[in-house]
Amino acid sequence: MTHSPVGTGVWSSALRHGDAHETAAAAAEIESLGYSAMWIPDVGGDVFGAAGNLLGATTTATIATGILNLWMHTAEETAAQHAELTAQHGPRFFVGIGISHARLINSAIEADAYQRPLAQTRAFLDALDAADVPLAVEDRALAALGPKMLALAAARTAGVHPYLVTPEHSRIARQAVGPEAVVAVEQGVILETDQQRARQIARTNLVRYLELPNYTNNWKRLGFTDEDIADGGSDRLIDALVVWGDEATIAKRVQEHRDAGASHVCIQVLTENPRALALDEWRILAPALV
Repeated sequence: MTHSPVGTGVWSSALRHGDAHETAAAAAEIESLGYSAMWIPDVGGDVFGAAGNLLGATTTATIATGILNLWMHTAEETAAQHAELTAQHGPRFFVGIGISHARLINSAIEADAYQRPLAQTRAFLDALDAADVPLAVEDRALAALGPKMLALAAARTAGVHPYLVTPEHSRIARQAVGPEAVVAVEQGVILETDQQRARQIARTNLVRYLELPNYTNNWKRLGFTDEDIADGGSDRLIDALVVWGDEATIAKRVQEHRDAGASHVCIQVLTENPRALALDEWRILAPALV
């Protein structure tokens, strides 16, 4: 059984797409700083190779997909790769699975390919169960936001990996999946006390998400409006989704997720260069968060 993520982790696209030697060295340092898990995104390509690189550079940290795009990999490949990486590195590979977004899938695969997301997710889980070496329930989670996907996660996986959510959603997720399940929440953070500069960094990083219905519908369920989502996002929405400030301010938001029911919080450091490894920020934040 994979070590489920606990404590505080790091979510980083740079760990997924950066130079393999640099990301391996960064992973070793992230682990030494006390972060318990590293999460990497997936929009196709060799996500398992990237996970193996991080597993090989570490000894105790959980390496997780946040998320594995179920349109971009077969369930059979996913289960086989999980079994192989677990055999090589021990039970440290946790598979977060997500349905992705219509805009991405329809452009990457074919027009109108994105259909029936709940049924597609259920079918992928069925295929994981039926694989030659099944990917066990306790080794997988769903990127669940709305009530139907939260219910599916509760029934068929170890828990949930919500992205771009507030502590209020952590409370909703915990109620949906029960007291023992994984609630591993991504939280965007900006280590910057200048309000104008911090919000500009946040908007630059969030702009592409403001047009994706999976997220906008969830924010509306949480009480935000079309006006909050328009024109680059209101200050109210930006500040709710991304915490900016000093170490204590960021630690307070992380604790709010925990108080609401999160069992694990993975911070995504946002900077003016999203492709860069945020080593300085991870070092500065570690004493306050881990």
